[in-house]
This record gives sequence, structure tokens and C-alpha cells, in this order.
Amino acid sequence: MTVETAQSRALDLVPFGAAQFPSLRQLRPVLLPVATAGTVLLLWQAVCLVFRIPHVILPAPTEIAGELWRILPTLLKEAIPTTLDSVASFCLASGLGVGLAIVLTYSPLLRDTLYPNLVAFQLVPKVALAPLFVVWLGITSESRIAFSTFASFFPVVISAAVGFEGADASTLRLCRSLTATDWQSFRLVRFPFALPAIFSGMKIAMTMSVIGVIIGEFISAKAGLGFYILYASSRMETAAIFAALFVLCMIGAALYGAVALAERHVRRHYGRR
Repeated sequence: MTVETAQSRALDLVPFGAAQFPSLRQLRPVLLPVATAGTVLLLWQAVCLVFRIPHVILPAPTEIAGELWRILPTLLKEAIPTTLDSVASFCLASGLGVGLAIVLTYSPLLRDTLYPNLVAFQLVPKVALAPLFVVWLGITSESRIAFSTFASFFPVVISAAVGFEGADASTLRLCRSLTATDWQSFRLVRFPFALPAIFSGMKIAMTMSVIGVIIGEFISAKAGLGFYILYASSRMETAAIFAALFVLCMIGAALYGAVALAERHVRRHYGRR
């Protein structure tokens, strides 16, 4: 009996339509996080009820859900500037990071001069530098975008530089032997090989851009989720703070998912799964 015959007979034994449903192993990446989150929420609810924790210290999930439903229009309104600033800073950080990584790849002098300083500067606590951007640019949206770009720029440039340097050497030698130009070698070899590293840095930059915008809104803003969290904390509205954090997490997850979808599309375009 051939392998094809055995497979066809095995499929005949499967109930009609069962092969179309995903298996438990395929659903595990979704079921496990959902089950874990549900368990944590149930324990949280039970702890709040059993120990009668004051609402101002730790509200129960049901209270947070009720407050979220009540103030959802306000949170969605405040989420607009936060999302726009995060996307703008991410785009700036990605463009500048990949561009500088290309320059470092093709200029050994600049690479030896700048790359160690970039790695060292990454260790600087960027939160401490946020007030400087207010001094330089004021309390405008440009100040928050500039600080968020500064905070999320380094993961992109470092990851992209490592990816460009990690291109397959034998393939590059083959390109040179076929008299390919530097641009052709970059477009056909270096860039496709660096895509995993570039998008790894961009995923980190996406989360860092949201964090940078929130920090900027903590310091200088009259709108945004960061501003609303400070406002709610000044009124001791803990449930409203958790509701704003939930909306912020949803925004971050959506933006991160957009970067992941873009990675899948670009890598499929270059024939890399």
C-alpha cells in the first residue's frame, strides 16, 4: 500500500467536515492565553470579594468593566491623540533607524565611529531625558513625538544593522561575481536577509513608541490617555485608571498586530516565510 493510498483511506475515516476544523494543537496559542487571563480575572475577583479590598486600592474586574462601559466614549476620544502620536513616532523611528543602519553597513568608518556610541547610549535612562524635550519643543504634540521617536529609534537601528551585516556572505560573493551593483546586492540579498531582524526591531519600537507617548503625556499634555490617567489618579478613581490602561493595552496590541501583518506581507513578497 502506498503512502497516498493510506492517507486517502485515513481521510475517508474522518467524519465529514471534521478535517475543516482546527485541531486543539492549532488552537493552543489562542486558548492558553485566554484561559490564563480568565483564571487571573477570576482570582482577582475572588480576592477582592473575600478580603473586601477597598475600591480605591484595587477595584474588582466587574467594577472596572462597569466603569469602562460608562466612560468608554471619553476614553475613545482621549485615545485618538495617543494613537496618532504613537504611529507618527513609530514611522519616524523606523525610517530613521533603517536609513542609519544602511549608512553604517556601507561605511566602515561611520560604523566604527557611531555604532559603539549607539549601543552605549541605549543604556541611558530615557525617561530622565523627557523633560528636556519639553524645554526644547514646549508642551506640544511635536515634543511628545520627538521624545517617543528618540526612545524607539535605537532598537530599529541596532536590529537593522545586525540584519544587514548578517547577510549570507556566499550569496554576496556570487552577486559580485555576476557584476551586480551595490544597490542590486542590497535589494536582492541584504534587505531580504535582514527582514526578520528589521521587523524584530520594529516590533520593539512599536511598543516603545506607545510608552514614549504616554510618558510625554504624563509630563506635558492636555489630552490623551496618559493625561486622563493622571486626571483619574488625582481624583482617586482607580477603576477609571484600570479602564484607561485596558484601552491603552488594546491600542498597543492592535498596533503590534499591524506590524506583524506587515511583516508577513513583506516577507511573502520576498518569498521568505
